Amino acid sequence: MASRAIGPYDGTLRAILHAFKYGGCRSLARGLGELLRDSAAEILAAVDVSVPVPLHRSRHRARGFNQARELARHLGVPVADALRRTRATPSQTDLPADARHANVHGAFAVRRLMSRVNLEGLRVVLVDDVSTTGATIEACATVLRAAGAAEVSAVTAARVVSRPRE
Repeated sequence: MASRAIGPYDGTLRAILHAFKYGGCRSLARGLGELLRDSAAEILAAVDVSVPVPLHRSRHRARGFNQARELARHLGVPVADALRRTRATPSQTDLPADARHANVHGAFAVRRLMSRVNLEGLRVVLVDDVSTTGATIEACATVLRAAGAAEVSAVTAARVVSRPRE
C-alpha cells in the first residue's frame, strides 16, 4: 500500500500536531493539509476519494472535531465519511507496538448511510494525523477493500520513525 507523510513525528511537526489535535487549534488544519497535499501529490492525483480515519463518537464529542477529517478537507480530493468506529478503543499512543493491531482489530466498519457513496471500484486514500505502526491504517484498509474499494493508499501528517537500537 502506498503511503506518504509530511515528515517524522518529532520536533516542530510533533508540537504542531499536538496543538492541533489536543489543543483544539483547528486553524492549523489548512497549513498541514497543504503540506500533506504537496508531500503526497502523486498519491492524491491517482485517487477518487479520501476517507478520514474516524473517531469513536465519545472521543469526537470530547474533542469537538475529527483531526483526520479536518486534514482531508484540505487535500483537494472529495471527502467521504465512509467508515465508523464500532467501539471505543484505548488510545494507540499508550500501547506497545505489538498490542496496537489487536486494539483496532474489528474496530471499524463501513457506515450504513453510505448509499450515496458506492466504494465499488474506487481508488481510496485514507487520511490520518499520525502513523506509528500502521495498525489503524491497515484495519481501515481491510474494511474498505471488503466494501469494494479497488485500491487503498494512505496519507498522514506524520510518521513515527523508529530509531535503531544500539
